[in-house]
Amino acid sequence: MTDSWATYGADLHLDLAAVGAGERGLRAALTESLREAARSGRLEPGTRLPSSRTFAADLGIARNTVAEAYAELVAEGWLTARQGSGTRVAERARPRRAPGPAPRVRRPVRRGPAYSLVPGSPDVGAFPRAGWLAAARRALTDAPNEAFGYSDTRGRIELREALSGYLARARGVYADPDRIVLCAGFVHAVRLLAGVLRARRVREVAVEGYSLDLHRDLLTGAGLRTRPLWVDGSGARTPDLAGLGPRVGAVLLTPAHQFPTGAALTPDRRAAAVDWARTTGGLILEDDYDGEFRYDRQPVGALQGLDPDRVVYLGTASKSLAPALRTGWMVVPPDLLEEVLAAKGPAEWTSSALDQLTLAEFITSGAYDRHVRAMRLRYRRRRDELVAALDGGFPVSGIAAGLHAVLDLPEGTERSIVQAAAWQGLAVEGLARYRHPETGMPGREALVLGYGTPTDSAWAPTLAALTAALPF
Repeated sequence: MTDSWATYGADLHLDLAAVGAGERGLRAALTESLREAARSGRLEPGTRLPSSRTFAADLGIARNTVAEAYAELVAEGWLTARQGSGTRVAERARPRRAPGPAPRVRRPVRRGPAYSLVPGSPDVGAFPRAGWLAAARRALTDAPNEAFGYSDTRGRIELREALSGYLARARGVYADPDRIVLCAGFVHAVRLLAGVLRARRVREVAVEGYSLDLHRDLLTGAGLRTRPLWVDGSGARTPDLAGLGPRVGAVLLTPAHQFPTGAALTPDRRAAAVDWARTTGGLILEDDYDGEFRYDRQPVGALQGLDPDRVVYLGTASKSLAPALRTGWMVVPPDLLEEVLAAKGPAEWTSSALDQLTLAEFITSGAYDRHVRAMRLRYRRRRDELVAALDGGFPVSGIAAGLHAVLDLPEGTERSIVQAAAWQGLAVEGLARYRHPETGMPGREALVLGYGTPTDSAWAPTLAALTAALPF
């Protein structure tokens, strides 16, 4: 049997030339190097050293030289050697430090809020660890050897095929596997698309008047101006697209569940968006961020189903599973595909192929559907408990789907209530945080409450902190 450090001890780095091996002899240089490594603590007490045969092969010296150095250090007490236990660094008492000044008493570190209702995250404590581990084992067992090399720019075909079937079935998306491009989440997708739009000489992108500033910043950072569309109870006012002018070449929408107001884009406004795209040659970027979660209404299909040639469908596993997976997907119109792939680069490098294989197995085995159904029930219970805790004090909207609710407030109270929540140890965000600076819309005072964020153990105290901060 061939010796190896994994069997006989830790891998060590010793530079014998640095201690004058040529002048002083290999054994003396090796002995001094090991002694100093043990004395300085670089080799911790109890560390198992390689066998003399393995260590000699690593250093390119005779085995007897290593054995003699070990024997000398054992005699000095730096090493111990026992049958069946190998050669190890000896346990030694730490030298006592001279008395010094009394340690400084540190003030408590001010930490962040104890609880959070900030929207944008699922309950990460509910991640299906056992199911994911089982899927990973099956995926790795069945994976072809080439899966461990460099992947297609679009991502692993196994996941693209799994997504093709799932998105068609669950979201009404026309998704040929060859038109699916995997990416490291929504932010990565928008960055790629922003570059493509710039290359197409698009200079302005329409966005919803209430939207996530991070997404707007991604577009402006790419040199694109954002133009706001008013948002009301029917979603974004897409008929206004025609009046924004020819410089607007794309629009970013959240049709199934507007973020953050929670409205669903009505059929007439969906048709208006598609008509605008067909007439002008513009693109619709559809952010389907939590389309799986609906409670009091029939499922609202993806806008992409109305015109797959004018809509780029964007989805991720961040809300349905966990943000840490860093896995998202685009379903790209045929005439945009080559440009997106060119922007992404010659090979898949943004997300792990092994995670892609695991997610593919998780979907095809039915585990993903089961997890989504279970989470839908969990989030619905939380939504109901949130509404009950608020006890009709102020109107609550946007609750038919998704992972957050909007609590309307009396005029002039949003900022003070956000501060009152902070005093209760609760992080919340006001609706004003999501308002486009150029929207021209009348201000609406509200809190955006992400009830998917807390873990189960934190849910009850989170509700208590919220109600304590509200003026009713």
